[in-house]
Amino acid sequence: MTSDVSVQPISQRLVNQLRQALDPRRVHTEAADIDLYKSDASNIKGRAGVVCFPVTTHEVQAIVRICAEFNQPFVARGSGTGLAGGATPIDGSVVISTAKMNRLISVDPVNRFAWIEPGMLNLDLTREVSQHDLHFAPDPSSQQSCTIGGNVANNSGGPHCLADGVTSSHILACEVVLSDGSLVMLGGEEPEPHGLDLRGAFIGSEGMFGITTKICVRLTQNYTAVKTMLMDFTTVQSGAETVSAIIAAGMVPAALEMMDQLCLEAVEAYIHADLPTDAAAALLVEVSGLPHAVNEETLRITEIGRSHGARTIRVAQDEAERALLWKGRKTAFGAIARIKPNYYLHDTVVPRRKLNEVLQEVYRIAREHDLLVLNVFHAGDGNLHPLLVFDKREPGVMERVHSAGQEIIRVSVEAGGVLSGEHGIGLEKRDFMPMMFGPHDLQAQASMRSAFDPLGIANPFKVLPSPSRCGDAHDIGEGMWV
Repeated sequence: MTSDVSVQPISQRLVNQLRQALDPRRVHTEAADIDLYKSDASNIKGRAGVVCFPVTTHEVQAIVRICAEFNQPFVARGSGTGLAGGATPIDGSVVISTAKMNRLISVDPVNRFAWIEPGMLNLDLTREVSQHDLHFAPDPSSQQSCTIGGNVANNSGGPHCLADGVTSSHILACEVVLSDGSLVMLGGEEPEPHGLDLRGAFIGSEGMFGITTKICVRLTQNYTAVKTMLMDFTTVQSGAETVSAIIAAGMVPAALEMMDQLCLEAVEAYIHADLPTDAAAALLVEVSGLPHAVNEETLRITEIGRSHGARTIRVAQDEAERALLWKGRKTAFGAIARIKPNYYLHDTVVPRRKLNEVLQEVYRIAREHDLLVLNVFHAGDGNLHPLLVFDKREPGVMERVHSAGQEIIRVSVEAGGVLSGEHGIGLEKRDFMPMMFGPHDLQAQASMRSAFDPLGIANPFKVLPSPSRCGDAHDIGEGMWV
């Protein structure tokens, strides 16, 4: 079981040791500096005690050893794009930012892998290896700003993960600093791990098992041919049924995304891509592979769309049009700022056959809480992303948002779904874990956590609810939701 974490104010002696281990200019304690790190991209705010910027594995080890000496919790942070509070520091934790550890160390284009540091941005990696006709397949909507280390922590996905798989399918090895400062290598350059797959256990552990300092990523060959199409429908149900029919026909497109009418309206006002704003829903479908196969699959998907009521089917005629359609999908979260200044983005997964049923429940929940909801999500694998948009200056609105979010989780799980598809559990959903796991399951997870982090200082208070964490108990206090 995890040991009790006694959180004390950051001592000057600890700060002094950190400044001896690192360049003092990379150890921040000033309120104006550390306030920037009190949250990730979620609506949950915490409190950092000190923020450190290591540039080497050795420096990460030194920071962690100092934290262990003082029994001081620490949390790793990449770009802070997480949406579940996983990188939110609690009660003065030491924030270890990997932002300056952003190098591409080496590339093996023949065996299609690369060694990188965790602070490297997702899109930068693909840009760096494009000269070898390769790319990194997972592509979260935040890929321009999210780090590979953060992707590993949350086992992130993205629109193109339907066929290629999420982050865990593209990581061969992780060099990890454990909570006592020791260094281990999980996995290796070989395609399949030997013995226990501790690499697989580490990916998606949300910083609870340690901090990765080097990552061996699997790279994917660029496709010979790609076709992207947009089909629109008069009802959400028709769009959802088309998704199921495509998969039932034995096809797994590279991407299969859905946007509802409010989302289409917001995106069109933002990018002007001639989107069908009068449609109830639209599907963005992409197929890739060899030219003949791509052409054949495009025709089959077109036929399925028409047979399920697609009004129009638009196939991108060139790379510029394809990029514009994808810009609409990947900038959807930014586009909603034209409607309301704030949003609460959820992340649940439901069976594809239940897509329409759950979506109608989401609309009902939003109406009952007097909130506006937009839906843009990975329809191919049932990964919902309801966007509750609001103005946090409105009195009482956060209570309504939080309550609506809880109900969305409940209806998703009751439909046979799961709590998260790619955003993680973090602080946001940790207390909902008993919806899916019994006491023995939660205790098994707590034991796994303790095996990696017997000190209980690696990103504590996250993922596991209080009863399963023994002394690792902490409530999300009043005022943390903003």
